[in-house]
Amino acid sequence: MSKAFTKESDQSDDEDFSPAPIPAGSKNYITPSGYAKLRDELLDLIDNERPKIVEVVHWAASNGDRSENGDYLYGKKRLREIDRRIRFLTKRLEIAEVVDPAIHAGSDQVFFGATVHYADDEGVERTITILGIDEVETGLAQVSWVSPVARALLKAREGDQVQLATPGGTRTLEVLDVRYPQPVA
Repeated sequence: MSKAFTKESDQSDDEDFSPAPIPAGSKNYITPSGYAKLRDELLDLIDNERPKIVEVVHWAASNGDRSENGDYLYGKKRLREIDRRIRFLTKRLEIAEVVDPAIHAGSDQVFFGATVHYADDEGVERTITILGIDEVETGLAQVSWVSPVARALLKAREGDQVQLATPGGTRTLEVLDVRYPQPVA
């Protein structure tokens, strides 16, 4: 049978919100601000986005022929995307373990939530913040706590040298500075 006559699969839609895997036996660590951001997104989807799309789909369905109704087809697709994201966020928030990095303020050891300034064996300096899987924005020099560089740096102290296995060979990283957000009074 020609592919033109087969039912489209929802599988292609799943790729949009594929979750970052949590290592088996690990917890889903997240900062309080990351948790609040995900919770706010979930509530916005439930209270604002979804009702608007349901209204559009209802209106479009009342117009008759649904097979060639762009508003109806797009609306149904968007509803699937929203529902998928709602399920994802709900599951992730249920298993999230909120950890406030401010409890380590003043420490020189690298833990979850630390902003670490380090130099590699070629003298290149970088600064990264170690956050949860669901809250990382790579363009902002944030890395997940399960990333190789974060795993190498965790538990190290200022002045320590750690080994980072890379595809190009083992690199040596020296921890130059460790900072944490200040506790909220």
